Amino acid sequence: MPKERLDKLLASQGLGSRSDMQKAIRAGRVTIGGTVCRSPADKIDPEDRELCLDGRPIQYRRYLYLMMNKPAGILCVSRDPKVPTVVDLLPAEFRRKGLFPAGRLDRDTVGLVIITNDGDYAHRVLSPAKKVVKRYQALLDGPVGTEEVKAFAEGVKLADGTLCRPAALRLLPQEPGPLAEVEITEGKYHQVKRMFAAVGRRVLWLKRCAIGGLILDASLPEGGCRELTAPEQALVWEKCQ
Repeated sequence: MPKERLDKLLASQGLGSRSDMQKAIRAGRVTIGGTVCRSPADKIDPEDRELCLDGRPIQYRRYLYLMMNKPAGILCVSRDPKVPTVVDLLPAEFRRKGLFPAGRLDRDTVGLVIITNDGDYAHRVLSPAKKVVKRYQALLDGPVGTEEVKAFAEGVKLADGTLCRPAALRLLPQEPGPLAEVEITEGKYHQVKRMFAAVGRRVLWLKRCAIGGLILDASLPEGGCRELTAPEQALVWEKCQ
């Protein structure tokens, strides 16, 4: 990979601000290949040389891929001056510049969100041309049946005349109320809620459970997050299981 300034590179790994890293470098706390470096402007290839801060090796990662179980009431954006966002929930070890959610969930919608700083990966996840399936569970204000299943399969027309792509609708056990599972391959504004509204039903609760073959980790508490493994990152291109 191209060489980068040492202070910028260290800051990109969530180790502190660029100013913090400049101070650490000048204080002799950083080594490159076992040799102390005191110049923040030195350029290195982190994949070619071992970097250490205070004697601890730094596992350089150009891109970060996180799975979050988004809670209700949190905005699914990078930043907002008034309201907490999914990026604000990240623990210190994951915080770095450039992170953003790959696709949005409504403020009151919960479930799976991918947070990354890899713009190309996010674009492919979100692009309608890639037809990546997003699976949701919805608690409704009343039951749905074969007519609604057929309407979703044919492509629901929203109240404003927008025609949605064909979507899969499945009925789930009716506990604690009418529950349905929906799979869509696009991401229009409030799409799932508007689709149900078009067939006369209101969504009371909504959760995203999967993106492609990547299923939300059942052990992840609301507001929790963890890194995605390389195989998990690739699962988004697979079919929902």
